[in-house]
Amino acid sequence: MLIVTVGSTATAIEAVFRIESARIVAGVTRIVRDVGIAEEIAQDALVAALEQWPESGVPDRPGAWLTTTAKRRAIDLVRRKETYARKLAEVGRALEDVPPPELAEADDIDDDLLRLIFTACHPVLATPARVALTLRLLGGLTTEEIARAFLVPEATVAQRVVRAKRTLGREGVPFEVPYGADRAARLGSVLEVIYLIFNEGYAATAGDDWLRPALCEDALRLARVLAALMEDEPEVHGLVALLELQASRGTARTGPDGAPVLLADQNRARWDQLLIRRGIAALERSVALTRAAGTGLGPYAVQAAIAACHAGAPRYEDTDWATIAGLYDRLAAIAPSPVVELNRAVAVSRARGPEAGLALVDALADDRALRDYHLLPSVRGDLLAGAGRTDEARAEFVRAAGLTRNERERALLLDRAARLGR
Repeated sequence: MLIVTVGSTATAIEAVFRIESARIVAGVTRIVRDVGIAEEIAQDALVAALEQWPESGVPDRPGAWLTTTAKRRAIDLVRRKETYARKLAEVGRALEDVPPPELAEADDIDDDLLRLIFTACHPVLATPARVALTLRLLGGLTTEEIARAFLVPEATVAQRVVRAKRTLGREGVPFEVPYGADRAARLGSVLEVIYLIFNEGYAATAGDDWLRPALCEDALRLARVLAALMEDEPEVHGLVALLELQASRGTARTGPDGAPVLLADQNRARWDQLLIRRGIAALERSVALTRAAGTGLGPYAVQAAIAACHAGAPRYEDTDWATIAGLYDRLAAIAPSPVVELNRAVAVSRARGPEAGLALVDALADDRALRDYHLLPSVRGDLLAGAGRTDEARAEFVRAAGLTRNERERALLLDRAARLGR
């Protein structure tokens, strides 16, 4: 038992709770069958630690202490319920004789954590609610931290989390990992939430910062946890591969002043080779699982293959754009969307010339989903510039600058427009 000062104890408790909170909430949810109540009980265990550890010292196994304390309180709560008889039927009569719980076996912890992931990302919740609840329960972020990351009022995030918990209870969402036909759809929802969290960190949609690395780290950690829990799911490894490879460019994507640095201008010596190796290994795992199952690569794995092409090019000029264009053709076939078509247009323009890309972009001009999407005029401006149509390109960059809500990106676009006027 380590005896430390009050200040350092509080710091230790905060660090341990952030690491262990997801597992604690997951384990308690299995007992009380309500994520809202489970989170409150986990917070109670945190308060107990704050009260007791400054005097008793930090336990040798602080995570086990918090888990045991929370589970004891959960069982006490079940026993105190007026509907105790009904709860006994659900939880099992053996609960009455259960001794104070010790730390669960690793397999039990993993099962509970996987159940919590699928519960927090249940399709019954709106996407913003799924993102907020996942970061709260699985990322260990406070309401304030989530609000700051997404540049929304703290009250908005708090409301999303509260409503999400109520919805899960009202809809009777079971605390379980889905199987059969429901599994693929539910897994898709989980992967989408993690991907959305990463993307908001990788290219912030609004605010003064181009990158929010903490969100990328949270998403990558969640993806790695999911891959460890679902070792035989190829698309899980595909998502991990994509995030590892994208994250490898993080430090090269901004200059010393925080301004965005485009892919063509990035110093590739600053790309993180460890993350690249991890990404390639995850992609190889996804490909092997896909082949073993006799199916085709999923959309995340295909996007990871595209990212791997970029990672394998020593210089921008060495990029294998023909292969990337082919991969985008494949992606468009299995996961069609206007954004995929826009990215495909960029790859085609690099492989076959700007006019070929412009033909694809112009075909998207009337797509309602892209009407206010700043990257449509941004891409069109880039292709027009490559085709020597300077005046048109300048107008497109100015239009894109007016649509983006990110200040760094706006400055970049206006600078590109100004350069064309020189």
